[in-house]
Amino acid sequence: MSSNNSNHSVSAPCIIDNGILVNKRDMQRLLIDLGRVRYIHSQDGQIQSQGEGYILEVFADRQRSTLVANHSIYLNVLSFDYLELGKSPCEETYFDLVNEGRQLRLIPLSNPMQEETSRNINAAAFDAVMDQVLSSNWDVQVDDDDCPF
Repeated sequence: MSSNNSNHSVSAPCIIDNGILVNKRDMQRLLIDLGRVRYIHSQDGQIQSQGEGYILEVFADRQRSTLVANHSIYLNVLSFDYLELGKSPCEETYFDLVNEGRQLRLIPLSNPMQEETSRNINAAAFDAVMDQVLSSNWDVQVDDDDCPF
């Protein structure tokens, strides 16, 4: 008699609004859309610095550093052991990037749902401008063909 238990696959984790991520790709996917954030950097429970910034890049590279300076944030997920996703008592979402005694808390200041609408509008505007540029470039090429030189 054979058992079907050996054919049973394990489901992938499902994290909704709170939990801990250790998979670096999952961390990247979650962080890449944050945009504008408030950050709090603490070491061994003591706040070292805090401020606001914009996440410009999220990557995984052993040769590059996580950088926070001049309101610009470049996050290397390999700089952290795990990411803890949660909500504060006042329902504010936070992302804690943790490595030993260091924690970088990111609190979103922008809403990806609102930014998606803006991105769609910007993409449509860009397409319209490109159409105008391409059609005017076509007109210039046609005009150049009329030139005897």
